[in-house]
Order: sequence, then C-alpha cells, then structure tokens
Amino acid sequence: MESFDLAALKPLIAAEEALLRGKGIGAGDRVGWIGLNHPGMLACLFACESIGAVLVPLNWRLAAEELQWIAEDAGLALLREGPASGAVTPQAMPGGAGCDALVIGYTSGTTGRPKGAMLSRAALRANAGNARIIFGLTPADHVLTVLPMFHMGGLNIQTLPALLAGARVTLLPKFDPDGFFDAVARLRPTLTLLVPAIMSALIAHPRWAGADLSSLRAIGAGSSEVPLGLIEAFHARGIAVQQVYGMTETGPIAIAQTRAEALADPGCIGHAAPLCEARIALPDGTPAPCGTPGQIEIRGANVMAGYWNLPEATAEALQDGWFRTGDIGRQDAQGRFWFIDRLKRVIISGGENIYPAELERVLADVPGLQDYAVIGRTDPRWGEVPVAVIVADPAFDEALIAQHFSAKLARFKHPRAVLRLPALPRSALGKVQVEKLRDLLSG
Repeated sequence: MESFDLAALKPLIAAEEALLRGKGIGAGDRVGWIGLNHPGMLACLFACESIGAVLVPLNWRLAAEELQWIAEDAGLALLREGPASGAVTPQAMPGGAGCDALVIGYTSGTTGRPKGAMLSRAALRANAGNARIIFGLTPADHVLTVLPMFHMGGLNIQTLPALLAGARVTLLPKFDPDGFFDAVARLRPTLTLLVPAIMSALIAHPRWAGADLSSLRAIGAGSSEVPLGLIEAFHARGIAVQQVYGMTETGPIAIAQTRAEALADPGCIGHAAPLCEARIALPDGTPAPCGTPGQIEIRGANVMAGYWNLPEATAEALQDGWFRTGDIGRQDAQGRFWFIDRLKRVIISGGENIYPAELERVLADVPGLQDYAVIGRTDPRWGEVPVAVIVADPAFDEALIAQHFSAKLARFKHPRAVLRLPALPRSALGKVQVEKLRDLLSG
C-alpha cells in the first residue's frame, strides 16, 4: 500500500526521467507500462511529459497475444514493468513515427481490435480541472485508488487530478475488500472511485456493517450503470455516490454529478463537466428535443485528438468537433442527463427499440439472482429478441423472472429465453463483455 503526494513523487520522477533518457527515449516515442498499481507508473507518466514521450498503459490481465498486438500497434520503443507484469516485447514503428499525445489509452472495444485514443497534455489537464471542480478536490484531500490505473478511469478520474491538486493518494495494488476496509480504517481517505461490482462486493462483505467509513465524503462511481440499490446503501452510510459518465476518448470525465446533486438526484448522471459540453443528438446530427432519446455527444479540451493510426475511425467518431460516444441518453427539463443504454446493445425487435439496460433494471429486483445481463438473439420472425443471461443457484425458479416482468414492461420487451452461466464474463472495471455473451448464445 503506497501513499504519497506529488512532492514525494518527484525523486521517483527524476529517476524515471533519467532512466528513459538513458535508454534513448525522446519526443514522440511510445513507452509502455505494465503492472499492478504502483507509483512508478505515475512517475513514468510525469517523466514522459517532461521528455515529450508518450505513455501507453497496458492491461496486465490481457493474454500475451493481445498485449503483443498493442505493443506492435503502438510501436513501443521501451517497456517499463511494475509488479505482476505480463509478457510483451517492445517493437519500434518502422521509421520511428512520432506522436504528440501524452497518453495513448487503448479501448477495450466491442468488436475487432482495440483502438488507441490519443490524449494530449492539455486534455489530461482539462480532465483534471473537471475532476477538481466536481469532487471539490483540495490539498487537504486523500484519494484511495483501488481501480487499475491501466484504465483511464482508475488513472484520471481521481488519481492524477488529486496529485495535480496537491492532495495525497494511496494506491492499492489491486482491489480486495479487506484491503479496502483496512486502508479506510487506518488512513482515513476522503474520496475513492468504485464500480458497481466492487460496490456490491463491499456491501456483501461481513465487515461492511461495522466499518467506520465516516472519513469518506463521497465516492465516484461509473464504468457501467449504477443500480439504485447500491447507491442507496452508500447513501445510508452518509457517503454520496457521485456518478461519472465518460470513456477513454473523453479523458474520461464528460458528464458527472456534484456531491449535492448525487444526494438530491440519485440515478441521473448529472450535467456536462465544467470544462466541456454535452448534448443529445438525433441520427441526423441535430439536437434532440427535451426528453427524447438520442446519442450522447461530447465536445471540449478533454476529448481525444483521435485514434492512433486510424484516420477513418477518427473521422467517424469526431464530427464538427463533437465526439460521438455510441451511447443513448436523454436530457430532462432541468438539464440533467440520464443514461439509457449502449447504442450497439439496442435490440430492434419487430421494428421496436428495446434497451437491455431497461430490462436489467427489472432483473435487479428479482430475488435470488447473483448476476444478470440482457442481450439480443437473432430471431427469424422478429429480427431480434431479448434473452436474459443469469447467474443463480440451481434451485432458483426461473418463473420468478416472468412474474417480475409481467407488470413492469410491455410484453414485447420481456426476455424470450433464459441462459444460465456459472459467471458472467466481465472486464477489469466490471463491465459485462457483451461480445463474449453473444458468442456463447450463437455457439
């Protein structure tokens, strides 16, 4: 467990810069980092900033072939390794093509290979400014980081912004409930960032009821939709759950709740972050009327410059200065944003749009379900139909699912089948890996 502020990190930054320069790293060179959460990664980031080099965080949970592909796509000139790293070999791009980004964050992607989102120094600073305002960060704060920093959420929603604001940071190498409770009890952090899967694990832990969590004034929460029951459990302990919406391409903070808004309006994802704009757009690109679903679009200094070596994908994602998120949402009369679902998850059944997230909210109330997701299955008559994928004990009665849906959603939205699995495939941030579920359904 490492605890430090930016001043304490400076000797490590200086040593890292000397090492990189000694290895011949210069402006535009890509430097990979792989390993568990460690202050060395942050030192490498600041060292890259000083040199003009580019940090490429690598997800140590990926398979060797996946890591090697990213290393080759990014053209890594050097690989820096922290604890528990994976196997990957640096491979310089032919001709030594440079890059003016500070970080290239590879997105997990729903289809095909991941894309490298290029975030400049200015984008990271704008993102830090958004975080500082949203979370009220001051030098008196202490952030507990439990999410992996190879994701932009773990790195940029609180960790880097806290250091830039003069606050302290404590890193857990990776999440475990006892480590979390121990850190809160001993170090008394004021803020942390969680995802729904971790929130659920903490609430279910035997230490939850007796833990003194009073030092935490708020948690940030994101990555996927946060069930209201999880929010209420933290609010009951006096801890505001500030939802943060965004993605690698937006730094990631794009839309978020302040602490006051989190307590007053649980469920919404808040307003556009202070240093960017957000809107709901119709398919033709025009702004959607109040309350009408449409694609969430973001514009601002925090948004990526584009995708590394993918001009066509960049042109498709960035149009007239707006980043098209691929997510569906709506905006109410008070200007608050509400997340509906991922655009690519929308099920079109008999000409009707069915949003899996809407069905998952019903499944959240079904007693006995341990985990759940909804995906579309090809159907010869309707085009697609929804299927509930569940994790439950063998004795669970599937008839309960039909009973819960009968009075809550229109008949055409009801799951047409139930698929049981021992566990749902999830990413490091707890997102359900929809493509893997689709492969199981079609296999």
